[in-house]
Amino acid sequence: MEFKDLMTRVGLWYGNFMNNADPRTEDWFLMSSPLPQTVVIVAYIYFVKRLGPRLMEKRKAFHLKEVLIIYNFSVVALSLYMCYEYVMSGWGTGYTFHCDLVDYSDSPQAVRMAGTCWLYYFSKFIEMLDTIFFVLRKKNSQITFLHVYHHSIMPFTWWFGVRFAAGGQGTFHALLNCVVHVIMYSYYGLSALGPAYQKYLWWKKYLTTIQLIQFVIVTTHIWQYFFMKDCPYQFPIFIYIIGLYGLVFLLLFLNFWYHAYTKGKRLPKVLQAKTWAHPYNKTNGQYNSEITNGNGFHHDKNE
Repeated sequence: MEFKDLMTRVGLWYGNFMNNADPRTEDWFLMSSPLPQTVVIVAYIYFVKRLGPRLMEKRKAFHLKEVLIIYNFSVVALSLYMCYEYVMSGWGTGYTFHCDLVDYSDSPQAVRMAGTCWLYYFSKFIEMLDTIFFVLRKKNSQITFLHVYHHSIMPFTWWFGVRFAAGGQGTFHALLNCVVHVIMYSYYGLSALGPAYQKYLWWKKYLTTIQLIQFVIVTTHIWQYFFMKDCPYQFPIFIYIIGLYGLVFLLLFLNFWYHAYTKGKRLPKVLQAKTWAHPYNKTNGQYNSEITNGNGFHHDKNE
């Protein structure tokens, strides 16, 4: 009886909660409820942490050079497109980078922004392939808790973003993340092409700096909300989530920077060369996963 009463209360709470959702996105793919995406995310975690490594245990690692080239440059193209759509639907056509509210109207620009938010959300499922490729290439050391957590929490939280606040100041970090992904996945794609293209990758040393700058900008932009006297942003909870997320990952990247570029310099030269100098391993014809398709920390790595 008590369990039935509890479930009734949960059902009523969920109903009241969803009454505040954006009706424009209700019938879009995966938007009916958080359950379908939860199933996908749980299946992803189970595969990359348990099932995948078990299936690959007695098999040879897959050589996925062609697949990685196509995948990485496809993510670049998608990220470029999302950058354009975010700019044209708000960030370059009226947003102030200060107190930008969500437009829930059916105007073409408002619907375009909502559609871009959904596409960004869906792209997070595509990026789960990063981890699946690690599994197939038997790079299990790269499948860290932080890596899996990042690829799981992003789509989960963005479901609520699309359903409740598809636009406004809460989407700036998505635009910036798309810009960074253009740079990062371009690097990964060029690296996957082989040693002949290494001369074009002189800017590798700036990748972590770019990611650090991303989190500084995101954190600075979103935290200005707390110093505004009057900003009636419709769902402040998302401001708190984005602010906390940006701050945490800024600290994590600073930690990564310290260990990689300060303590790392004190490693033996052989280990430095293996880890940082060249993504292509001539001995086994494979690419160092720290560099090629996500580093040991991974980006967004935002990301």
